Amino acid sequence: MRSASSWTITTPHTSLIDTRGIDSATRRRFRGTAPQPKIGYGSNKKTRHLLPNGYRRFLVHNPRDVDLLLMHNASFAAEIAHNVSSRKRLDILEKAKILGVKVTNAGAKVRSEEA
Repeated sequence: MRSASSWTITTPHTSLIDTRGIDSATRRRFRGTAPQPKIGYGSNKKTRHLLPNGYRRFLVHNPRDVDLLLMHNASFAAEIAHNVSSRKRLDILEKAKILGVKVTNAGAKVRSEEA
């Protein structure tokens, strides 16, 4: 689903707003034009933001953030932020294992030493 004049706008921050022009072919729903945003395109509230494994994503930046998931480890899974170093990732993974929190990207930037 695209904005009516998305092919002419070059900025990446265009929102899907309703078309306003009096002669707009998209607003008038002519054949072959892009679909407009409608309330029916929304996701089901019960399954919105659910990952395929049934958990909801919780972004973690440091080991203290994992403590927040202690009481919610059945419904939320930790996801380590992309800018966390490998040393901190090991601390986060260790803490998550102790608390029984699932980590979705546990293998990212973590390598075993090959000697």
